[in-house]
Amino acid sequence: MSTTSIDLNADLGEGFGRWHLTDDEALLSVVTSANVACGFHAGDPVTMRRVCDLAAERGVRIGAQVSYRDLAGFGRRAMDVPSDELAAEVAYQIGALEVFARAAGTRVSYVKPHGALYNRVVHDESQAQAVVEGVLLAGASLPVLGLPGSRFLECAAKAGLTPVTEAFADRAYTDEGTLVPRGSEGAVITEPDAVVERSLGMARSGTVTSRTGREIPVRARSLCLHGDTPGAVELAHRVRARLEAAGVRVAAFA
Repeated sequence: MSTTSIDLNADLGEGFGRWHLTDDEALLSVVTSANVACGFHAGDPVTMRRVCDLAAERGVRIGAQVSYRDLAGFGRRAMDVPSDELAAEVAYQIGALEVFARAAGTRVSYVKPHGALYNRVVHDESQAQAVVEGVLLAGASLPVLGLPGSRFLECAAKAGLTPVTEAFADRAYTDEGTLVPRGSEGAVITEPDAVVERSLGMARSGTVTSRTGREIPVRARSLCLHGDTPGAVELAHRVRARLEAAGVRVAAFA
């Protein structure tokens, strides 16, 4: 597959009170879509408002990054949440972010699950459907980001939402096309040159090398650059520069 245009997204607003994890202002000068934490795994009203204001100023699309209610675990701990409760909590998070997006003169443009919820809805149809119901409950037919072939994107499509496939520049893949769990050795790619070249391969050929050395398809419309890794800003600049130098147009999908 040849891709001539790709979106760059990053997880932003991942702070709480005096604690700040991501360099939101710097990353917003590089990415085209911002996955904003909505208070359940990180984020608070002041942070959400600030990131929405900055994103609006730079013309960056705002996405609601919804999560399990897990501030202590940064949304990365496995949880069992009843479907009706999860749907309500997803809608709650989207609604909270929409207030600040509108105040900044823009809107929430898409939804992306975070952490344990993101990985859970790859295979768990019940939880995937609950997230979709939460998006619908929020009152908007928003596009949703997810892993290619996931139950989440399948449920979204059936409900009339637009599924947007996503790939990860700095995460290792299994032979099945899923992400290697973070607790496993080598789950996160830390070598900058490798991240840059993987990004280009995903954008131009739609493939990535799995941890066993196999070439697997990723078919991504959006490429995620994690904002909580060391050197994230410099790496994001390098990825974007490499893509554009190779003739790949970097533009928001939403």
